[in-house]
Amino acid sequence: MRLSVAFRHAHLSNASLRQSRAGVKVLNRENRFIPDNSAASYLRVREASSTSGTTETVASFKSHPRKNDGLLYESAVGDIVQRSREELKAIRETNPGLKPTLAIIQAGEDDSLLEVNKKMARKIGLNVMQICLPHQCTEEEVIEEILRLNEDSRVHGIFLHLSQSFLSRSVCNAIKPQKDVDGVSDLNVGRVVLGDQRDGFASPVAGAVLELLARHDAPLVGKMAVLVGVKGPLKVALQFLLQNNGMMVQTCQWSSKHLQKQIMDSDVVVFLETGHKGLPPTWLRPGVAVINLGSALMEEHPDSWEPRIEAKSDAGVGPLSAALRMQHVVRSSKRWIQEQEYQPWRLRPLKLQPLSPVPSDIEISRSQTPKPISQLAQEIGLLPEELEAYGKTKAKVHLSLLNRLQHQPDGKYVLVAGITPTPLGEGKSTVTIGLVQALSAHLKLNSFACLRQPSQGPTFGVKGGAAGGGYAQVIPMEEFNLHLTGDIHAITAANNLVAAAIDARIFHEATQSDKALYSRLVPSVNSVRRFSPIQLARLQRLGINKSDPSDLTPQEVSAFVRLDLDPEKVTWQRVVDTNDRFLRKITVGQANTEKGHARQTQFDIAVASEIMAILALTDGLADMRARLGRMVVGSSRNNQPITADDLGVTGALAVLMKDAIKPTLMQTLEGTPVFVHAGPFANIAHGNSSVLADKLALKLVGEEGYVVTEAGFGADIGMEKFFNIKCRTSGLRPDVVVLVATVRALKMHGGGPNVTAGVPLPKEYIDENLQLVADGCSNLKKQIQIARLFGVPVVVALNVFKTDTQAEIDLVCHIAEASGASAAVPCHHWSRGGRGSVELAHAVKEVASQGSHFQFLYNLQDPIVEKIRMIAQKVYGADDIELSPDAQAKIDYYNQQGFSALPICMAKTHLSLSHMPEKKGVPTGFILPIRDVRASIGAGFIYPLVGTMSTMPGLPTRPCFYDIDIDPVTEEIKGLF
Repeated sequence: MRLSVAFRHAHLSNASLRQSRAGVKVLNRENRFIPDNSAASYLRVREASSTSGTTETVASFKSHPRKNDGLLYESAVGDIVQRSREELKAIRETNPGLKPTLAIIQAGEDDSLLEVNKKMARKIGLNVMQICLPHQCTEEEVIEEILRLNEDSRVHGIFLHLSQSFLSRSVCNAIKPQKDVDGVSDLNVGRVVLGDQRDGFASPVAGAVLELLARHDAPLVGKMAVLVGVKGPLKVALQFLLQNNGMMVQTCQWSSKHLQKQIMDSDVVVFLETGHKGLPPTWLRPGVAVINLGSALMEEHPDSWEPRIEAKSDAGVGPLSAALRMQHVVRSSKRWIQEQEYQPWRLRPLKLQPLSPVPSDIEISRSQTPKPISQLAQEIGLLPEELEAYGKTKAKVHLSLLNRLQHQPDGKYVLVAGITPTPLGEGKSTVTIGLVQALSAHLKLNSFACLRQPSQGPTFGVKGGAAGGGYAQVIPMEEFNLHLTGDIHAITAANNLVAAAIDARIFHEATQSDKALYSRLVPSVNSVRRFSPIQLARLQRLGINKSDPSDLTPQEVSAFVRLDLDPEKVTWQRVVDTNDRFLRKITVGQANTEKGHARQTQFDIAVASEIMAILALTDGLADMRARLGRMVVGSSRNNQPITADDLGVTGALAVLMKDAIKPTLMQTLEGTPVFVHAGPFANIAHGNSSVLADKLALKLVGEEGYVVTEAGFGADIGMEKFFNIKCRTSGLRPDVVVLVATVRALKMHGGGPNVTAGVPLPKEYIDENLQLVADGCSNLKKQIQIARLFGVPVVVALNVFKTDTQAEIDLVCHIAEASGASAAVPCHHWSRGGRGSVELAHAVKEVASQGSHFQFLYNLQDPIVEKIRMIAQKVYGADDIELSPDAQAKIDYYNQQGFSALPICMAKTHLSLSHMPEKKGVPTGFILPIRDVRASIGAGFIYPLVGTMSTMPGLPTRPCFYDIDIDPVTEEIKGLF
């Protein structure tokens, strides 16, 4: 049965259809308002004949197919609710912890429209978060709340329940488009205009209009619609939604002189009442559909409007638009989940145009315009919230990425090592970068380079920068080599805070009584004394299970306040990131204020700090904090280890390192991604970039991708420590080793003259000499054997120089393959970029696909001496080891303290397989002297000192800084290489 009510012209000559925010009110034959229980604000007007023969206009709710219109409307809402429930159920089946949330920003108290939205959210099963601002809040306060909600991962939709005066473009565009479930931002409105809403949202009010029109018999194509009094994003959304469905659309305001004609010519009238009394029925032609939007929008000045009889609070377009709004929240959460999943790369390589002769490194770097780092991040599947930009070309990457991609399989893991180098280095970084440029820019395979951050010591000393070279570089190279994102400075600050804490504690304990120390260490604040959390932890380690400072006995107070550090047994040194030989031994505490408490100490280079090793080996912030706390800084007079936790400095160290723990994203000359993170030296530390950078990269490249990471110096040092220390810590297993060799280094190992930095190469290194090359390949054979000792296949990469002859290149490749390498290929990346390493990339791809049989060299439970001996004999080729009395005493002490199950990190020269830098090739018949043995308990290894090893380099006669300068006008840096 059709529901219809007639309006007699005799009674309605001056009447109008009146609507309220709650919905349409319909007049009965007695000219009384009838609240409609159908909850619809959509009506159709038709001509009808009364029994008396007079003409009357009938307003009827169109049924489809001949249903009660109220049921039809309820069906529309019910269908949307049901679909949203089903979608939400499917989401929760795979993501049980997800709770999609709609955040509502309102000014003032709840109203009926807000209640409709909250009720709809409950029906579907969404969470609602209400932010109630004062009535007189400012636009800035609204935007501040929006920006906060944008960054809240729990929120999947933002609804601005505010009067129209608040909805400025600044406010609307502050909402992230993916959370803009009301479709008010310019981006979402633009998507509606283009007819592409796959990634955005249309206005739910506009969607409700379209939903109503779509549910009646007549097709929409070719029909005329007029929008009256509708403004802003809603007008645009309505206009283009209707046009995209084949309708013709006019817009006008209530003051338009053509209003009556436009309404009378229309099949659909959509209007928003703004203080007007509505539409005269004489303007509505038979069959016209009339839709009032007032029930779906917040009134601007509700108190100024005429009083009107309210229908049910859930009447009008409001409930239908609310249902669509909640559907948007559900779909926003679904899109959020999809964004959290691994995203295929859309990498756009940068084109190279290599020149000959090859320009300087810095000229090449400047000739290429790097991609904005945000663009690179997007290309490799990083989310905006995972990026923390430091300028335009570098950014920190948040560790939350590991949680997001925890179920993503890792890619292939490639280690770049080298033969024993000359003092000039043999180009491992260059090979690493050339390889990833070839893999990604030319073979179109996902790949990531993971490099160490260079120290300022070599950069201003003799070696220069470490960004690669030629057409295989990280760019901008000056940013890579200078400061980067400040990680080394953070390490320096943290390290020296520990040093300051040590000397201050020794001084205060020597000059104060137990009572004075206790009153200062546990002061009374507002008449209350309490232990800090780190002090409570120290009490527990002492076996004192008390939390009230007043409960401690004098003996317990003494044990608590006195570390009793022996100044002669302090092992912690200050650091600075500069080569400074005059800091190798210093005296501190000489001022009168230190009351004679002077002691000898030293500075190390910053990258030798144990904190650098911890940064490189940690797997997260909690683990880093724990490692920092375990650092042993010295011993007490009764020979007990004193840690950073005992000093109470651990939390402060973690705060100083909280940003340094995030790897830095940069790019190569060909626009492929690079992580730069941590920079421990390989001769005095373990010499590898960070575990975290490798883990992040392995997730990002995907199962078919490649992560290429570098180990410092020769395979006997950096690679051995990578396997025995880094792989134990990370749990990662390499698929292939790329072993870098040069004809220059092989000639040196074959008996060529000494190679000295800053001095021209002797002619033996420039002219062809096959005999020197063949003899020097003994070192290459040994390094291949070392890699195979760990069960990892080897690809030899011969880094070709312009002075190398084809005969020398062929000879090296032949000997390498005959010595057990799976492949040996010449590389020309320095002069050609990634194209010059395509052959290497193919070889790595093929060998990595065959798998490895990785194994450790020793068991952690082996005695410390046996682990040292195994490395000396099997890796270096020594006959045996010789422990000094000091070294033996240290080993006995570490055994007593329970440190014996740690891996070994040998501190040895990188210029020879032995401890003698002048012994090239493959020395034999030597005894490896162990001068001292130290422990980095926080980092998690024991490090024996082989021979005389300095932890503070010195400057040469002519350091690199002579050539470094800046143009004061352009601010361009000169002289870096």
